[in-house]
Amino acid sequence: MAGRSSTSFQKRQKELARQEKQRDKAGKRVARKETKGNSGEGPEVMSIEEAELLRQGVTEQ
Repeated sequence: MAGRSSTSFQKRQKELARQEKQRDKAGKRVARKETKGNSGEGPEVMSIEEAELLRQGVTEQ
């Protein structure tokens, strides 16, 4: 009987570790999604004149 309880205990510990790892991964997923959605940075916007200067290779100083 002692072998059975030891195995059950090990199984329980393994299952708890697996669940904890899943919770950690889910938390990281949510955090990544929040930071990705809240970055607030859109594409860089420039005027037509600035774009033309950039195409011509002229830099502002």
